[in-house]
Amino acid sequence: MVLLGTVVNGLAIILGTLIGTFSRRIPERMKTTIMQGLALVVAVIGLQMAMKSEQFLVVIGSLVVGGILGEYWDLEGKLKSLGRWIEIKTGAASEGSVAQAFVTATLVYVVGAMAILGALDSGLRDDHSVLFTKSLIDGFTAIMFTATLGYGVLFSAFPVMIYQGFIALFASQIDRFVPQALLDAFIAEVTSAGGIMILAIGLNLLGLTQIRVANFLPGLLVAVSLVTSLYYIQ
Repeated sequence: MVLLGTVVNGLAIILGTLIGTFSRRIPERMKTTIMQGLALVVAVIGLQMAMKSEQFLVVIGSLVVGGILGEYWDLEGKLKSLGRWIEIKTGAASEGSVAQAFVTATLVYVVGAMAILGALDSGLRDDHSVLFTKSLIDGFTAIMFTATLGYGVLFSAFPVMIYQGFIALFASQIDRFVPQALLDAFIAEVTSAGGIMILAIGLNLLGLTQIRVANFLPGLLVAVSLVTSLYYIQ
């Protein structure tokens, strides 16, 4: 079953959110410390991912062009609007809390290398081990995010399943028309660009920056386009 890993990942986030909801009585100082520790881990993971690039000019171009497109389309604003809509529909008491939790968790879960690599493994080799591992990490992270940011984390499970599911289904057919060398280049540069975005999320969580990370998301598609162009030019 191509989508098994993706479904398990989504359920792990939902389960983690439910557990985290019952952990809301954690003292504020402890929540702050937990969130800071989690932010540091996210930043380090992002930094490690960013170093995977073999053509860093591709990463720079992807972030610049992707950032321009993201700002033009205002992806960050649209994600926050969706979060606020969820807030209204669910009757959240704390204004902005659901939106922040939804946007932050969605970006962390979707942009990571494991989401891409795991979904590719599911589609190409019917191997779900990477997504199963990601499920454990995401489930634990969901507990911490929910305890500190709120139950808006729950709604991030749905874009995660849609995103990873699409990649898995696409990957099940990709080897028919994409050479292995090109596929490897895709993974390296998309992982690196995504890593920089993950690093930015970590810095935002620490309160050091206010980077509109969602507006860089088109950079992932730009990276694929640039890698493809360079592959066939060479």
